[in-house]
Amino acid sequence: MATTLHHFIGGKKVAGKSGRFGDVYNPTTGEKSADAPYANKEEGEAAIADSQKAFAQWGAMSPMARARVMFKFKELVEKHIDELAMHISNEHGKVLSDAKGSIQRGLEVVEFACGIPHLMKGEYSDSVSSGIDVYSMRQPLGVVAGITPFNFPAMVPMWMFAVGIAAGNCFILKPSEKDPSCPLRLGELMVEAGAPPGVLNVLIGDKVAVDTLLGDPRVKAISFVGSTPIAHYVYETAARNGKRVQAMGGAKNHMIVMPDADMDQAVDALIGAGYGSAGERCMAVSVAVPVGEKTADALVGKLAPRVRSLKVGPSTAKDSEMGPLVTKQHFDKVRGYIDHGVKEGAKLVVDGRGLKLQGYENGYFLGGCLFDQVKPNMKIYKEEIFGPVLSVVRAKSFDEAARLPTEHEFGNGVAIFTRDGDAARDFAAKVQVGMVGINVPIPVPLAFHSFGGWKRSAFGDTNQHGPEGVRFYTKIKTVTARWPTGIRAGAEFNIPTLK
Repeated sequence: MATTLHHFIGGKKVAGKSGRFGDVYNPTTGEKSADAPYANKEEGEAAIADSQKAFAQWGAMSPMARARVMFKFKELVEKHIDELAMHISNEHGKVLSDAKGSIQRGLEVVEFACGIPHLMKGEYSDSVSSGIDVYSMRQPLGVVAGITPFNFPAMVPMWMFAVGIAAGNCFILKPSEKDPSCPLRLGELMVEAGAPPGVLNVLIGDKVAVDTLLGDPRVKAISFVGSTPIAHYVYETAARNGKRVQAMGGAKNHMIVMPDADMDQAVDALIGAGYGSAGERCMAVSVAVPVGEKTADALVGKLAPRVRSLKVGPSTAKDSEMGPLVTKQHFDKVRGYIDHGVKEGAKLVVDGRGLKLQGYENGYFLGGCLFDQVKPNMKIYKEEIFGPVLSVVRAKSFDEAARLPTEHEFGNGVAIFTRDGDAARDFAAKVQVGMVGINVPIPVPLAFHSFGGWKRSAFGDTNQHGPEGVRFYTKIKTVTARWPTGIRAGAEFNIPTLK
């Protein structure tokens, strides 16, 4: 029996009033599990008004008081991590270990945000001129919003709202309507942690809700993660409406395998980075680039049996290495890419299209797929598939391999596996990609650094979390002060200068 979900506004569940609902499915069984309300413009505006009201109190609190709330929120998420992971597995299809891991990566940003009293410190210059001091301070923006994707219903929201809320803003989260239960629970835990109602509101919806947030002048900043076409739309629309915006888009992440690489280590890396979370990661490695035919033959020879032996199963089964795709529509899309790759002439070494699990015939399961002899002009190379599909593009030289990620329209992440420090250093310096891994397949920075790609993988001037996240969610104010000393200097008509 499907349950009916509610928005979380003002510290309580609020029933949807638009009359529009979307279906939430359990991808393991293919059964509908919930009805998710789609907010109309009036409901979106009510959420914004509620956040604006809460900002008067929250923004005036000391950074230390806000940090204590974030510490408590961290404790509550850790306490309820099994429950939150189950929500993710049941609505997204991640296996439980991966779901817990993604929550932990989100908590790392919460931990970073607990240091907000230090992170918001300004600068002070004593006696810049006769009796004049200059200092700066960082202050919150007000109401900010985040629009998050289905593949990380806990991690990406925490990447956004942890820093935004700790900095003194009130946050409206518009999660993916495909798997909203975990984000709704995070909203409840934030209130339980001591945040005033309205500090974190969770609004479920589609384009109507998104456009309301993009167009309302009370929303000062928008953070987005999703596909490149929508990221560009969000960036363009929000910027036109005078908002700060960071919009993260799609990816086509390459992993260069040099002839001197530890081949077993490289294969392990590709199995985890290419097929973990069924490839539904913006940092998934979807292109392997072995340098030289001998390297390519050895890599494919070791990869193929590992892909065939992947343990694909129910997301909540302890021995599952890969679960189902998120929806039937996404399953059909990914399968369509595989069909197209075969038509284009790529060699499908491992074909996962025929996978059927007994007892889960209606689930959205696709086995791991491995293409060899993929060319840069093929659709399966140029576009983001977002599924368990790894393409091998053979390169004759290091220079040819390095050009592939540099010349691709996406520039999110890239990796190189080698024992040659000079080659790795040269690659890291010259490749035109935002995040680089050296013998690390998924180079997602830790919370105290910032996450973000280049080219059509990211729109906006600042990255997520880390120091850039603090800058994004705050505005700087600079004060120039002089205190009377009893000596009247008379009127001054020039701009104060150093003396």
